[in-house]
Amino acid sequence: MLQLAQFTFNPFMENTYVLYESHGEAWIIDPGCSNRAEEEQLNHFIARNNLSVTRLINTHCHIDHVLGNFFIKNRYNAPLYIHKLEEPVLRSAKVYAPAYGFERYNETLPDGWLQDEECLKLGSHELNVLFVPGHSPGHIALYSKENKWLLGGDVLFNGSIGRTDLPGGDYDTLIRSIHEKLFVLPDSVIVHCGHGPSTTIGKEKQTNPFCALAN
Repeated sequence: MLQLAQFTFNPFMENTYVLYESHGEAWIIDPGCSNRAEEEQLNHFIARNNLSVTRLINTHCHIDHVLGNFFIKNRYNAPLYIHKLEEPVLRSAKVYAPAYGFERYNETLPDGWLQDEECLKLGSHELNVLFVPGHSPGHIALYSKENKWLLGGDVLFNGSIGRTDLPGGDYDTLIRSIHEKLFVLPDSVIVHCGHGPSTTIGKEKQTNPFCALAN
């Protein structure tokens, strides 16, 4: 079974994820580590579990989800993958990072692109890329049918949804992404969010005040 470890980093309390399989190959999703202590926490986990980091993925490129890109890419020589439409968002981070107090931010550019419905393989495990814009123009999620979980970034939260007032955000697009790409998944699928606690597709379909389906 594919293993999943979660770390909460930076003042935005962003959730960083490490995916890894039994042979030691690992991917890092949305590294939000913003200082040396957080970097070392992540590095210690990787070293303790004898992991080999082979890929770095951003579900989207708002500053709180990309703060650790430079560290991961240079420490582990891991290529960075994002959706093509997210590149302007990534490039803009260096402009406004100091305004949020992130003076150490170093720009890291992508090495490749992710596409909707693309199937990625981590060892013998498959993850499907879902294109779910609305919170940002090129937001993606990663779905593991085998493990019945979704890495949803900032699209859907426990009782809430991603904000849409940032550049490139659009409320109607976000709701459509949730209904057409996420709510078609089984109710039992666990949603690992970019902030806050995990939830399930079924719970949010029934109770989320922003996007629950009408009975």
